[in-house]
Amino acid sequence: MSDKIKYELEFVIQASPQLLFQYLSTPSGLSEWFADNVNSRGEVFSFIWDGAEEQAKLLKRKTDEFVKFTWMESDDDYFFEMKIIVDEITKDVSLFITDFAEEDELEEAKMLWENQVADLKQILGSK
Repeated sequence: MSDKIKYELEFVIQASPQLLFQYLSTPSGLSEWFADNVNSRGEVFSFIWDGAEEQAKLLKRKTDEFVKFTWMESDDDYFFEMKIIVDEITKDVSLFITDFAEEDELEEAKMLWENQVADLKQILGSK
């Protein structure tokens, strides 16, 4: 099996870090933009897309700053992280996504995040 490539994406989000964090860290928030449905039991989150379920473990979280998950059926070296960064001067809020993908799936994976974050921005009323 080939190694996955780490990639990072940045999106400017016009919302408060507190509001944005609710959409990144709670099953109800994630189910509005990230998956069709999300359930959690402790640190294990079940993400459902088109009837298929995938489980991820919440590795770390810091209120209003970031959440980090690992897919339970994958290697622990791979994770996805959603980090909220606030520019000290402009106070602009950015969402940084860190994820991994196979080389031949890299562009598709980035496009998937872009589409999902576009949904998130629409829900938040962000441009």
